[in-house]
Amino acid sequence: MGGPEADLVARLLDLQRSDGGWGVGVYDGDEWESTTDALWLLRELGADPSDARVRRAVGLVHERVRWEPRNGGRPFFDGETEACVNGRVLSLGAAFGHQSAALVDRLLAEQLDDGGWNCDAPRSVRSSFHSTICVLEGLLAAERATGPDETIAAARLRGEEFLLERRLLRRRTDGTLIDETWCTPHVPGYWCYDVLRGLGHLSASGRDPDPRIHEAVMVIRGLQRADGTWAAVPHPGRPLLELGPVGDRIATARSLRVLEWAGTGA
Repeated sequence: MGGPEADLVARLLDLQRSDGGWGVGVYDGDEWESTTDALWLLRELGADPSDARVRRAVGLVHERVRWEPRNGGRPFFDGETEACVNGRVLSLGAAFGHQSAALVDRLLAEQLDDGGWNCDAPRSVRSSFHSTICVLEGLLAAERATGPDETIAAARLRGEEFLLERRLLRRRTDGTLIDETWCTPHVPGYWCYDVLRGLGHLSASGRDPDPRIHEAVMVIRGLQRADGTWAAVPHPGRPLLELGPVGDRIATARSLRVLEWAGTGA
């Protein structure tokens, strides 16, 4: 990794506090959230886990960052109480060498009857796209870090079917579009679903393209600009750093991979 991405990684690492956390980019007043977002951004920027500065930063999180008492008070990489957060923490742990088998077991136990996950469960029995994509990514990352696992794979397939039954963007009940903003690529993704993220997971999972992805693929295909690139939109109120052209470059690389997997080309 070099160029603008490396510069952004260095700037982000400079923002880390001595207690291991990041005190910026907080949207709800809970400082632990910015730590999750900072590590997520490091991952999205392609930070090298073996780099000395990255290892030190992640080590500080592992040693010093704890979730709030209301969220279990556990060490950061052991996760907290919400499925969407824990899915992201699982992805981060796998990426940076701190994966948690207990967190995998917890998420597997929390899968809902419709195949997905919801941070509001058990009060809610209907899965959320946001929670589901975070958990699916985490389970795939964990499986890749530790080796094939039939139980994890079976749970992933059920979760992926939840997305596919809804064509990655529509309600199962009446076929209406769930959220228009899902038709725009977002970088960084954080906890939020969009169709490029859904397609990206399916392509990364190694499964063959399914006819039910067609509309989502056409959405992404239609967003390609005249110069062959895609624009990325940041989620409002959450930026740790302004990515600028780097975000567009990430969105373009992901879109091209998805289109190649889907067999539509660029």
